[in-house]
Amino acid sequence: METKILSTSEYDISLAGEIIRNGGLVAFPTETVYGLGANALDENAVKKIYAAKGRPSDNPLIVHIAEKEDIVPLVKEITPAAKAVIDKFFPAPLTVILKKSEKIGNVVSGGLDTVAVRMPQNETARALIKAAGVPVAAPSANTSGLPSPTRARHVISDMSGKIDAIIDGGACGFGVESTVVSLAGDVPVILRPGAITKEMLEEVLGRVDIASAVLGELKENETAASPGMKYKHYAPKAKIIIVDAEKEIYEKFVNMQKNAFALCFEEDSVNIPKITFGSEKSDLSQANALFDALRRLDEAGAKKVYARIPQKSGVGMAVYNRLIRAAAFRVLNLKKPFTIGLTGRTGAGKSYVSEYLASLGFKIINCDFYAKRLTEKNSPFLSVLQAEFGDDIIENGELKRQLLADRAFASKEKTRRLNEIMHPAILKLCVEQADFPCVLDAPQLFESGANELCGAVISVIAPDDICIERITARDNITERQARARLGVQHETEFFINNSDYTVINDGRDIKTQITAIMEEIL
Repeated sequence: METKILSTSEYDISLAGEIIRNGGLVAFPTETVYGLGANALDENAVKKIYAAKGRPSDNPLIVHIAEKEDIVPLVKEITPAAKAVIDKFFPAPLTVILKKSEKIGNVVSGGLDTVAVRMPQNETARALIKAAGVPVAAPSANTSGLPSPTRARHVISDMSGKIDAIIDGGACGFGVESTVVSLAGDVPVILRPGAITKEMLEEVLGRVDIASAVLGELKENETAASPGMKYKHYAPKAKIIIVDAEKEIYEKFVNMQKNAFALCFEEDSVNIPKITFGSEKSDLSQANALFDALRRLDEAGAKKVYARIPQKSGVGMAVYNRLIRAAAFRVLNLKKPFTIGLTGRTGAGKSYVSEYLASLGFKIINCDFYAKRLTEKNSPFLSVLQAEFGDDIIENGELKRQLLADRAFASKEKTRRLNEIMHPAILKLCVEQADFPCVLDAPQLFESGANELCGAVISVIAPDDICIERITARDNITERQARARLGVQHETEFFINNSDYTVINDGRDIKTQITAIMEEIL
């Protein structure tokens, strides 16, 4: 198909309107992003949108209108809430969802009983809708899953040869898609954030909720009630990892990386190749620059990208919503004291993994070290242990460690009491020593709740017979004693199910496993 490149002249707008009226597809500018328009009342024309984009058919479309009153035949009822929003905001980068009328087919609505409608601010967009003489269904004019287009060249790159025409209207003003608010239920719910913020809507509507899928993934079997909810969206070809960290830690982390790009704010000082998306001080500038920045990453040949996390309030919520989907929900949390938590059953070989991580440049915070410091000779802490496990566990000011171990591991209840006494004190000392990047080496990471202090958790696992063999040799104890120690610890399946990553230490190459995990985490 030959794709015509049109201007915003009256003649070209008229021509584009005719194309849409006759069942064709036209890409056009709006104040948010470029849309790919078809006659919303022509199911066959709308199907062409899905085909051109490669878009899943259960992902609903937004119907664009030129005048406020054009919404009336498209919905069952203009509710009081809808009237208040339309009167206050339209035309605006805002979409409202209401129960649909019989005019709206299942293709446009993605099989739902609702329809999403908006009246764009962009004069070229409204002129096109008027010229077409029909409401225009239009998602973003990009290949499904790629960053939304904010310039005509983005559309030409994705859609040339697939659609009838593209109107070149220059750069879009806001740079992220419209806010989508559902007014089909009792309480208004934001399904997709945009330039019209929650606070702005609350001034008109009172209570406004935010759908859980705005800042996270859509729940299993949950229906996508709005575009941009269900599928991975807005993603460049590069793998993006969002780094949740303050400015200084982000810069320090990024400057340690090799063969990677930074997607960051203009103020950030980084030494690796970078693409910026606006100013840290302006969420509007971030929204305006984000999609163009994502496309420039591909143009630069980026393979792995570490993105600075935006704020989750105001327009920043819209920026985060798009970026988290571009990253396929990959977030590296460096705001927690420990980059990695390392744990596993006794005898699994955790110490070897810890030593290898130290060789990679991680600071190792070893809980056992601080446990021994707490229980060194004449430590005031020993009296707490005596009160629970007997006076005879202390002799000449020194802890009889084997006797304490025998009593503490005699039952799960005694083990629990030892944990309740030791864990808070140990963790306090460990947190005081934390410094990025570091590993918390903690045999009882989960029991102490310290996993919540770690950006990611790695567990080292091994079969029971290997663990027992190692324990007996290491601690010079009997097999029966070794089995007793394992018996009061979590089973291997627990570690597998509750960790982000596992290292299997049964003779397999440890370094290869760690390298793969580090590639994923960092």
